[in-house]
This record gives sequence, structure tokens and C-alpha cells, in this order.
Amino acid sequence: MGQRTTLKDVAREAGVHTSTASRALNDLTRSVVNADTVARVLEAADRLGYAPHPLARGLRTNQTMTAGIVIPDVENPLFGPIIAGVESALGEDGYSLLIANTERHHPDPDSVIRTLVERRVDGLILATATRDDALLELLMSRDIPIVLVNRTTERVDLPAILGDDYAGIGLAVEHLEALGHVAIGHVAGPQSLSTGRERHDAFMAWMNKLGLVADGSNVEEADWFQVDPGYVAARKLMQRRPDLTAIVAANDLLALGTYKAIRDMGQRVGDDISVTGYNDMPLVDLMEPGLTSVRVPYREMGAEAARRLLLNMRSSSPEVTEVRLTPKLAIRGSTGLVAT
Repeated sequence: MGQRTTLKDVAREAGVHTSTASRALNDLTRSVVNADTVARVLEAADRLGYAPHPLARGLRTNQTMTAGIVIPDVENPLFGPIIAGVESALGEDGYSLLIANTERHHPDPDSVIRTLVERRVDGLILATATRDDALLELLMSRDIPIVLVNRTTERVDLPAILGDDYAGIGLAVEHLEALGHVAIGHVAGPQSLSTGRERHDAFMAWMNKLGLVADGSNVEEADWFQVDPGYVAARKLMQRRPDLTAIVAANDLLALGTYKAIRDMGQRVGDDISVTGYNDMPLVDLMEPGLTSVRVPYREMGAEAARRLLLNMRSSSPEVTEVRLTPKLAIRGSTGLVAT
């Protein structure tokens, strides 16, 4: 294997001092170098295939050239695209990504984040925020750049890249109403999480907007965004409201639990009771029937979170922005005309 091209090689090829080559290759110092010299150095670097070593760059800037992402459930397929988007955007800037998983029953989930901080990551992307998250205040007091992804918090102001849950749930409810459904239920996510609360509130708002009855009896909260809690919640909901002809689930895993509950109660998904999910995670189109689901651009969400983190890590006054990405509805066989 050939030796790695060094900064000295580039300087020698361009006929300049090493320090001049370094300044010409650095976006922050390039303006102090003569334009012709910059062009010569860049051409030499390109010809030699030079790429700055991330560790050396980090030593010069007192950075580790790593960022961390913390996810709440490694078994949930929606986080794969988010991580892929984050890693791609960070990699373009020479950063490595450390991935941590808190898990639902972790005895001390905050310790996972503290471990990343102890490893001196330059910034954090958190998909684990709860609506009342005390740890975020501590992290902010240490001036650690943070971007929230997929979830937000009511406790502090932090940049967040999210899906538009109000619009997404609206797509599902309007679709069902157009099919003739009036008695529509909601298997809600945990209300301690912004995704659970916002989708619940959106469901109630859209039901009222369309003149449909939403008195609370048509909602059942699952205690986690997974299949088994979805099954338990859907079964309770249908036992309480046997008149329901459609169910809006707060995510795809809850929808799959709803499938099982419908079948266990002797009914057919899409024929007797229509079901919509949320996230449009991989393989739900292969379910029987395929799941109608709200599609959120999660890879784009991850990439946007990484780009915002990079900007804020370089800024003395980071922006606190909230970006909501537009969802679409993927219509499949789990929804149909109301049975007559």
C-alpha cells in the first residue's frame, strides 16, 4: 500500500512553504493567501489526491472530530435512515459518528449521553429527548452543541429537525374520512414524548376540523412505540369502542400491533377495520395487507440535523431553529371503503 500524501508533499508540489499550503487549504484562512497561490495549492492537492487527516485537523483546532448520536430504541427501523443521513453529512466534513442506544428499560439512560460527553465529542444529536428533559439543561450549561432530531422538548430552546406531525396525521384522517369512515380511533404513542403528544393532539384537532366525533373514548395510549404495546392498546380501544371502522396508529410498530389485535378479535384489516401507520418504515409495504402509512423523509432529517450541528459547532452564537419536514401518505391495502 502506498504512503499517504502529506501536507508537505502538497507544499513541495506547489512550490510553497508548508504553512502557506496549510492556510490555502483551510477555508478559514484561505483569504490571507494570494489567489494565484491558493489555486496552485488546490491544484497540487487535487493532483496528489491529498485529504487532510481528521486527527491532525482536530489537534490543530482542539477538536476530536467526532460527534455523537443517541437513539432511544435500536430495534425501531426508523432510526436507521436517520443515522445514515447524519453519518453521510458529517463524513463530508471529516467527522466520525459515535452511535449510542439508551433502550427503553436502561437503568440510567442519561449515563449513555454522559459517556459521549466524557469522550469529548464535539457535538450531540439527540433522538431521545422527552418533553421534560432535565439533562438538556446540564448539557447546555457546558456549552455542548446539541441538535434534536425527530423529537423536541418543552424545557429548553434547542435546534430541532422534525417531521410535521400535524400535517402527517391530517393526511391519514382526511384519507379515512374520504373513504367514508366516521368512527375513527387513535392508538396513541407515549404522551411523555413530543411525537406521542403532537400526533395525539393533531388527531383530535383534525377530527374536530372534519366534524367527526372525538370525545376521548376513541383514543388509547400505548406505553411505548413498539408492536406489543400497540397490540394491548388497540385491543383495549376496540373492546371499548366496537363501533370503530378505522384506526390511526401513531407509528408503524403500533399499527402492526393493531393488525394483530384486529385479527385476534376475528376481523380483517382493510375490510372490517382500516388502519394507518406513521413513518412508512422499510418492509411495511410487504405486510398483508400492505400498510397505508405517513411517509417521513428520515434520511433527509438526519442529514439536516448533521448540517445544523456542523454550523452551530463553528458559530459563537448558534442558531436555535426548528425545521419541520413535509410528510406524504403512502396508500396501500390496509385502508378501504367503510364496510356497509
